[in-house]
Amino acid sequence: MRKVIVSVQGISNYSQSKLHETPKLNKETADDFENRTWREKCTVNSKGYLHIPPMAFKLSLASAAKKLGLQIPGRGKSTYTKYFEADLICEDDDGLTLPIKKEDVTSVRLPQNSDGVRGSGKRVWRTFPIIPSGWKVQATFSIMDDTITREVFQEVFHAAGFGIGIGRWRPQNGGLNGRFESLKYHWDK
Repeated sequence: MRKVIVSVQGISNYSQSKLHETPKLNKETADDFENRTWREKCTVNSKGYLHIPPMAFKLSLASAAKKLGLQIPGRGKSTYTKYFEADLICEDDDGLTLPIKKEDVTSVRLPQNSDGVRGSGKRVWRTFPIIPSGWKVQATFSIMDDTITREVFQEVFHAAGFGIGIGRWRPQNGGLNGRFESLKYHWDK
């Protein structure tokens, strides 16, 4: 097993949309509920700071590996996809915490499809937390299989940052948010 710590910088805004179960107040309108609870869409740590879920990075890299379809030398048509899905872990540590408290995060208000179906015509206003580009975290990855080489990891990480992204309205889903780049890789061993 190898570990790599990646210094990550956001090259676009990052927006979260965590599902929450905050109950609606008696006689509260949908707009009032949205205005009161939009900060609940943030993922936070125990101290109330915004935190990027480690699965966001793990799934981003797995999707990038699949999209790239890089073949493993000497293994026929086998690709790296299954190795990024099963043998890569993004550690859940303080390195993924942003220096922004939930109560201090800014928001963006957008018309969204009420039923989640693009083009359905049923639009409502939704408010989401937004972190401006330039955000920085330290993501620690454990690589369980040596099939994933440094070069392959770095190529897939680059593709994930530019073409897949993390969070709400990321490139993978046709959006612009959540793009990132590596500033530095620190490999153990």
